[in-house]
Parts: sequence; structure tokens; C-alpha cells
Amino acid sequence: MQATTFRVPNLHAKCTMSDLKKKPRARDHAARVNHDDSNDIEVTVVSEASASAVPPDIDTSICKLAIGQVCICPTCEATRTRMLHRVEGIRGGRKRTLSQSSATLELTKKPRKDEDQETLGKMTKACKTILECIGEDPNREGLVKTPDRWAKALLFMTKGYNQYCHEVTNGAVFSEDHDEMVVVRNIDIHSLCEHHMVPFTGRVHIGYIPNGKVLGLSKLARIAEVYARRLQVQERLTRQIADAVVEAVDPLGVAVVVECTHFCMVMRGVQKVGASTTTSSVRGCFQTNQKTRAEFFSIIQGNSI
Repeated sequence: MQATTFRVPNLHAKCTMSDLKKKPRARDHAARVNHDDSNDIEVTVVSEASASAVPPDIDTSICKLAIGQVCICPTCEATRTRMLHRVEGIRGGRKRTLSQSSATLELTKKPRKDEDQETLGKMTKACKTILECIGEDPNREGLVKTPDRWAKALLFMTKGYNQYCHEVTNGAVFSEDHDEMVVVRNIDIHSLCEHHMVPFTGRVHIGYIPNGKVLGLSKLARIAEVYARRLQVQERLTRQIADAVVEAVDPLGVAVVVECTHFCMVMRGVQKVGASTTTSSVRGCFQTNQKTRAEFFSIIQGNSI
């Protein structure tokens, strides 16, 4: 059982419920403002699980919050307890989220060697099992080396998990007094749909307006490659490319458009060969200024250079 005793003014107190959550020093300071010390009373606040430690000369049956006093009636006590529990819950949730994020970050930073024999061995064994499940003979001449080739190919197609934007940009950020739009169009991208692990391919257009710094043009293509070489959905891929450019040069604005054909819609399912998907993501002035956004879309459509 925990009990906290502190002094509060009896009449016209300036202390509010928010003051009760302050540290003792701050709370006592709030209670000493603009009142007569002779009118102070001692109040002991205890948890709900404990017996009441309120002095017997204090009436707790009437709520005194409306007249500016610190009230310890059952209703106010219950409200105060819920608020404190809620604050503690939020703080605990934030701590857990931060720790989980840190742990996840450490795991993703662990390098994966494409030629690691243990990894290749697991993937090769899994591929042989898949071949058997679909009715093939893994020992057939044309399939003997297929599991090993498949494992190496899949590691290459997902190599983006071991790459980071600050590595591929390699410090190619330069100070430049240029405040007009920079656009790189028709960057080829090849990725794997995370739902079916079949390819989707297409092109990406990236535009940004510098804010005192420019990025090497090839680095825009490398940034797109980092995120494309992962299991993806096109919407997230588009957003990640835009955020990476923002992080790299902190521009006035960024716009990214991705146009792709998804083989999960071509080789299976609805089997629509001519279908394509376009996604966009804009930041900064491209989001707030319609004319800037229209200029970018005009450029990537080939209407203006």
C-alpha cells in the first residue's frame, strides 16, 4: 500500500488535477501560490485497494471541485486514478515501442552473406521439397542444379534487405544554389509481390526541388533499387522512395510516381495482360502547391522538359 501526504490550501486553491500529477516539488509550489498558509490542510491520497486515510474532519461526500478546492470525493478520486493509470500506460507503451523498434533495427542491420553456405543449404533443401510437392523429380537432369540457382537468384532479388540508403548514396550530396525542379524519369525497377512472390516490373519517376543541396543523379536510381529489391507492395515502395529522398537532402519537396505491371494479375488470378498500376507519393511543396505538382506530372508524361 502506498500513501502520499501533502498540504493543499483549503479555500480558493490554485492547485488543479494536473498539479496532482506533478513531482512533489512542483506540486508544493503550485499549492503555495496566492493563499494563506494558516488555512492549509493535510490530505493523504491512497490507492483504491487500501483503506481511506482521509482525516475524519474532512467531508468527502460533497464534491468541492466546482468551488476551486482540491476534491477527494469518490468520483474525483476515481477520475484521478483513471488518469494516472492512463498516463502510466501511455508511457509504458512508448517505452515498449521504442525498445521493440531498436531491437528490430538491430536485427535488420545484421548482414546477410549471399554465399553463406548454411543459408543456401536451407533454401536449397526447401526448393527440393517444393519440386517434389508439385510432382517433379529434383534429381532429373534439368533440375539437379535448380535448387541452388533458385536460392542464389532469390537472395539477389531480395538483396535490398542488406542495403541502406546512406550506403548507396555514398556521400554524393553536394551544396548547390539551385531551386528549380530536378526530375529523373523512366528508372527501371523489378520487385517481388509480397503476396505471391511473383515479379512486378515497371518504371519510377522521381522529382525534387533542392533546398541548398543536390543528390547525384545516379543515386536516385540506387535508392529506388534498394527498396525494389525486397518483398513489396507498390504503394509502400512509392512512399519509401519519397521518404528516402527527403532524408538524403531535405528538399523543398519530393514527388515519386511508380508505374508497374504485376504478374500476379497476369500469370494467375484475373489474368489481365494489359493491366498496369500507377501510384504516387508527394511531399513538401508538391503536396501543397498544385501548380508545382502539375508541372511534375507534365514533365514525366513527356509534355515538357
